[in-house]
Amino acid sequence: MAIIEDEPRASGDQPPGGDGARRSVRRALADRWAGPPDSGEAGMSTAEYAVGTVAACAFAAVLYKVVTGGSVVAALGDLVQSALSTLS
Repeated sequence: MAIIEDEPRASGDQPPGGDGARRSVRRALADRWAGPPDSGEAGMSTAEYAVGTVAACAFAAVLYKVVTGGSVVAALGDLVQSALSTLS
């Protein structure tokens, strides 16, 4: 957004805030865009990925057993039957 002025500035006049304010804004933006400092721990290692994958597979196996168990299948069947009976 530009500031519209009626009179041109004299060559020695400084804008509000001066160059110091511009430099501090530039420095703040450069620091912001640079991102966080490098901590040496950029991401997960192969061992961490392996442990996470094994844990996810174990959770999926337990969930599969629960969902395909008799009580869950019966409950879902009853739910579908009651929903269909209300339509007719």
